[in-house]
Amino acid sequence: MSKAVPLVYRLRPGDPDWPTEAVWDRLRRDVLGNLVKVCSPFAELTGVPPASDDCEEFFRKLKNPYYLGDESGLTQTLGWIGAWTSQPSIYAVAARSTADVVAAVIFAREHRLRLVIKGGGHSYQGTSNASDSLLIWTRNMNRITVHEMFVCSGCEDQATATPAVTVEAGVIWGQVYDAVVSKAGRYVQGGGCLTVGVAGLVQSGGFGSFSKAYGLACGSLLEAEIVTADGVVRTVNRQMEPDLFWGIKGGGGGSLGVITRLTLKTHLLPNFFGRVQGTISAKSDDAFRELIRRVVRFYRGALFNSHWGEQIALRSGNILEFNMVFQGLDQKEAEDIWRPLLDWVVASTNDLAIVNPIRILAAPARRRWDPEYLRQNGLVLQDDRPGASPANVFWAGNQEEAGMVLHAYQSAWIPALLLQPDRQEALVNSLLAAAKRWDVVLHTNKGLAGGTPEAIATTKDAAMNPAVADAFALLICANAEQPAYPGVPGHEPDVMTAHEHARAVERAMKEIHNLVPMAGSYVAESDYFEAEWQRSFWGQNYQRLLAIKERYDPEGLFFVHHGVGAERWSPDGFRRIS
Repeated sequence: MSKAVPLVYRLRPGDPDWPTEAVWDRLRRDVLGNLVKVCSPFAELTGVPPASDDCEEFFRKLKNPYYLGDESGLTQTLGWIGAWTSQPSIYAVAARSTADVVAAVIFAREHRLRLVIKGGGHSYQGTSNASDSLLIWTRNMNRITVHEMFVCSGCEDQATATPAVTVEAGVIWGQVYDAVVSKAGRYVQGGGCLTVGVAGLVQSGGFGSFSKAYGLACGSLLEAEIVTADGVVRTVNRQMEPDLFWGIKGGGGGSLGVITRLTLKTHLLPNFFGRVQGTISAKSDDAFRELIRRVVRFYRGALFNSHWGEQIALRSGNILEFNMVFQGLDQKEAEDIWRPLLDWVVASTNDLAIVNPIRILAAPARRRWDPEYLRQNGLVLQDDRPGASPANVFWAGNQEEAGMVLHAYQSAWIPALLLQPDRQEALVNSLLAAAKRWDVVLHTNKGLAGGTPEAIATTKDAAMNPAVADAFALLICANAEQPAYPGVPGHEPDVMTAHEHARAVERAMKEIHNLVPMAGSYVAESDYFEAEWQRSFWGQNYQRLLAIKERYDPEGLFFVHHGVGAERWSPDGFRRIS
């Protein structure tokens, strides 16, 4: 292996040292033909009338997350106004093995190329795409192995054996849930969206609907295989290269190496999973304040525990919406918990109106991610491409997110201290003021306070901002438009509206930050323009992460926006600035 050239800038097509076609052909042979020239499907719309059948059909396909995931030149989110637009790489190594990934890493390092990694492609920050780059595309690395007992490499103590599942880097959560829950009768902690990549979620930390019970997705990580910047394949766990193992647990994807395989602990499956959904409107601002006050008090007394997760939304027009889930409770137990609040709502018809009745439903846990069961009950949409697998389903609610263009997205950890009786009124006032400016959503599963001791312990052993362990929720305020793309007539982004929306989100979040000035936020769901991103995403853990980056990637081969070490590069990642 040749000695690495100090990396000061990365090459672009047209630069004198850009690889020739003959050099690219050598890479193609090294990866057994798995090198593809990438083209953006949007390029095919040049000169196509906006109302043509071809154009309309293409934009219809953009609402199918499986179509987006299977296109090397697309990402699940098409951009963020004023921040980034989905751009294709020049070439992609459509990796089918770890050897393919190694060849791509070595090639990018030796030829000073901008390197991009894409699995699920769900990055709101645009980190799974970049123009003038080489893409490592792991979509075809999708093997799943369920273990009755797994012992980590380098561990001689068989007493540490535990049920687990091993997945390759291209696996999405719907596939692993079906294998582990539906078929094997165990539980694995992962993401809520079925088409999110396992590897990307784990590296971000990773929340699922039941995080308070089972911890972060990265908290269940037992072992990983990762290709580092020197082209070495490393197996990392608590015994083998523990610092790197710690770093990939919430340190953010794409900064420390290319994960090719992960092994996650599986858990006992509860008897039931369930959901609570409904919408209430208040007839005045004072009534809305009282509704929020009652819900905060109810949450603190009844839902602030490991059984409950997901969302409480405060929307314009004095509307409060529940989209909650639960585990480990049966139908009657859940109904009994909610009865006091529901009785109060029914008794308050002078001030409140029930927009959608609050419905509580418990079902056998093993059916929650069973594609056939979900289709039969109308809970999912189907990948409608000819020949698509029947298992290719996605939550109906996620269709709005497929192909979206973001206008703004901010988040903040909300400390559990604000649930104390003497602090609840301050929280109520802040939430009310924020909701007057834009919709805000409390994701109660994305704060670990109130969770099990094991969930909190594994969270504190992860690289992400320690504030997550003391927060009862992650508050998210965001907006977006449906699929759009610059230069496509009739389908261009609405820039003026985007700026108006971004200002509204900024005003709403100012109300939250007045209450929680140094809240911190979640790296995967955060503001692209976050000025203090190192503190916000990782807090006191950032310096340790930076030291790990220096050890395993001293030349800075791996770069993503606001990733570890990104401050040393220009915003596009092509020129070193420090």
